[in-house]
Amino acid sequence: MELAIHTWMRSEPLEQAIRRAAAAGVTALEIAGEPDRHVPKDVEPMLKAAGMTCFGGVTLMMEGRSLITSDAARRAKSIQYVKDCVTLVSDLGGIELSVVPATVGQIVPEGRPDDEWRWAIDSLSECVEHARPQGVTIAIEPINRFETYFINRADQALALAEAVGPDCGVCLDLFHMNMEEDDVLAALRRAGPRLADVHVADNNRMPPGMGTLDWRKIVSTLEEIDYGGPLSIEFCAPVDRTPANPHPGSIDEDPSGVSAEDRKFIEDHGSNLLSEGFYTQLVETSAQTLLPLIGR
Repeated sequence: MELAIHTWMRSEPLEQAIRRAAAAGVTALEIAGEPDRHVPKDVEPMLKAAGMTCFGGVTLMMEGRSLITSDAARRAKSIQYVKDCVTLVSDLGGIELSVVPATVGQIVPEGRPDDEWRWAIDSLSECVEHARPQGVTIAIEPINRFETYFINRADQALALAEAVGPDCGVCLDLFHMNMEEDDVLAALRRAGPRLADVHVADNNRMPPGMGTLDWRKIVSTLEEIDYGGPLSIEFCAPVDRTPANPHPGSIDEDPSGVSAEDRKFIEDHGSNLLSEGFYTQLVETSAQTLLPLIGR
């Protein structure tokens, strides 16, 4: 196993995020699904200079993107978005794309369960067909019930992956699993060879080591099932806006160059624009907790 990191948790230049991650001992990147913003020929030199590689990417299912919407035109546009993310990952030498099938934040269904299931299979099958010749695995990611009504548990993601086909995987996130699974370790074991990616944050969505999850047991279980992918850091610090805040200086009070879209996405995930110093501390804590456990 190696340590990877996502790039969507703080709005900043990608080069800055890569440099910080490399300094903390992170060796791989899961790039945010922004194919219009990230140009591979520009990103590759950043990774090379930092001694990092691109493992994969993660879709940003916002602005109405959904593979299960009842609106056929919106569904087609969303499929094309996932395909574009696949190509971005492939062009950077990555091998995996985590996909949340429905719009993050939508908790009210649009269609009947059997229709949505069919749309999910058809949409993901088309994405897998596009990804296969590029050497990229599509991995279905369950997220908690307060962020989506569709695919919250590992068993649901596995059932959907099996319906799509043998080369469709799953991506499991420990924060979401802690909320939705009756036994996190058993769910990891059930995922077995379909487990293509693991996202890591603690039970409170702070970095690993700042909550109650037993990371030694988690890593041991992943070794037990011969998991060969990375642990991908994906915390989203729930910033305390009260006088009880244990992390003074955690909020960036004067952000610059932050788009309204970036701000909304981060705030919708229960966080805020983090100060550079606080964010650096969180990345370092993640690495300090996990690197000794994976022998790096």
